[in-house]
Amino acid sequence: MALNDLRPARGSVSNRKRVGRGPGSGLGKTSGRGEKGQKSRSGFSQKPGFEGGQMPLHRRLPKRGFSNARFKKELTEINLGRLEIFEAGTIVTPEILLGRGLIKHVRDGLKVLGDGDLTKALTVRAHKFSARASEKITALGGKAEVIEKA
Repeated sequence: MALNDLRPARGSVSNRKRVGRGPGSGLGKTSGRGEKGQKSRSGFSQKPGFEGGQMPLHRRLPKRGFSNARFKKELTEINLGRLEIFEAGTIVTPEILLGRGLIKHVRDGLKVLGDGDLTKALTVRAHKFSARASEKITALGGKAEVIEKA
């Protein structure tokens, strides 16, 4: 196997449709747009949901209720097993986790989950802990400290 042997998967690459290139091409004259009408004109574009002037479906349906999705808190989660890389007695904070690349961003807070094994006593500072995570941390002689979001 060499670089010059590499080929795309069969059927994954097709030639570009060249329209308006004479009657022999099969896409000459009207270029596959049919005759007349709004869709045949150049520059035509249509907004999503537009139904030709008819009241669109998203406006015909009744709107009811309330969604709390706008106010949902997005927590960044990390499992206990990922904290095994730290030495015993280390104070683990969200800033240290960011610096080490264990998490990408803190968002609305950091939650420590109880998956994985921890063998060292650590002081872990996070916004939330699962019950299992805090049990495992304290069982090893460490501390699970809750920090408040500013």
